[in-house]
Amino acid sequence: MIVRHFDDVVKAGNSVSDARWTSVRMLLADDGMGFSFHITFLEAGSEHTFEYKNHFESVYCVQGKGSITDLKTGETHQIKPGTMYALNEHDRHTLRAEEELVMACVFNPPVTGREVHREDGSYAAPEDVS
Repeated sequence: MIVRHFDDVVKAGNSVSDARWTSVRMLLADDGMGFSFHITFLEAGSEHTFEYKNHFESVYCVQGKGSITDLKTGETHQIKPGTMYALNEHDRHTLRAEEELVMACVFNPPVTGREVHREDGSYAAPEDVS
C-alpha cells in the first residue's frame, strides 16, 4: 500500500514547475502502478498548448474555471469543478485558466518525474527519458 500526504510530496521535491503551472507528482513510474498521478495547478490567465504523443492523460477539475480546445476540431469545452476530460487520441489541445485551475491528472504510461515539455508540447517517450 502506498500512502502519501500532499505536503510531504512537495517537501520531498517531487514537483515540477514550468511556464505558469506546477505539477505535484504523487505517484510516478517507480511506484509500479502502471500510471502516474499528479495534482496540477495552472495560474489564472495562463494558456498552455500540449500534445502528449507518447502518453494518454485523463484530467479531473477540482477547482477553478477555464476551457480546453481540441486543436484538430476547433471544439472548445468549458472546464469547472467536476469536469473530466481524457486525451484518448493524443489530442493536441490548448488549456486556458480563467481562474486558477487545480487538476487531478493521470498519465499512462506513467511519467518518471524527470520529464519536461518539449517544444511541441509533448513529453518524450518513457524509454527516452534519462
